Amino acid sequence: MADPKTDTAGVIAFPPLLVVGALVLGLVWHWFVPRQPFPPVPSRIVGIVFVLAGAAIIAWGARTMRGAGTNVHPSQPALALVTTGPFRWSRNPLYLAILIIYVGTTLVVDALWPFVLLVPLIALLEWGVIRREERYLSRKFGAPYEAYRARVRRWI
Repeated sequence: MADPKTDTAGVIAFPPLLVVGALVLGLVWHWFVPRQPFPPVPSRIVGIVFVLAGAAIIAWGARTMRGAGTNVHPSQPALALVTTGPFRWSRNPLYLAILIIYVGTTLVVDALWPFVLLVPLIALLEWGVIRREERYLSRKFGAPYEAYRARVRRWI
């Protein structure tokens, strides 16, 4: 049996903390240098829809993972390969969902700077979290994970 302390993907940080950190940084930047790139009412409506949709995807994905008997938190061992629920369409629906919430929040606030930080944030998630998780899952689950990976896109 693998040691739970070493049987992890070794991500650089808890992914929601990375997203919240980038959002806070962007909102502080907006506080000092406000730039509102969108019409307020439509952007707020779309933003609220995005936040609600992202929250629903997170709830669905977490419920699917728990139902499969695996851990949701990336610092804990993967106990099962989950390929159902939102994982049928994306290998990373929870990360996609938190980015949808990020964009939705940015639209609600109508702030430019969090959008500027979105590209570096996605790169950080890609290299510091997702690729590490993919290497870990490939080592842990082998051919079944590779077949899943060939069948399902990383994002959408």
